[in-house]
Amino acid sequence: MSAKGNLYDNAFAESFFKTLKQEEVYLWEYETFSDVIERIPYFIEDVYNRKRLHSSLGYRPPEECERLLAKNSSRECMVC
Repeated sequence: MSAKGNLYDNAFAESFFKTLKQEEVYLWEYETFSDVIERIPYFIEDVYNRKRLHSSLGYRPPEECERLLAKNSSRECMVC
């Protein structure tokens, strides 16, 4: 986790877990642990990486931004 004395080292992880809780965990009523095992990877791979727009990536999903960056090494993807 965070390095000793560095308050901002863990900010990305904290932001991700906040998003995970608000957009997945609190919206589903999991009945079993297998429900959790099934839904969390779906959320991360299909929703968070492919559909959800990220303001830090110019309001693009991470997968699209990576694809644009690989396609041409120009700065078409503003912050990628």
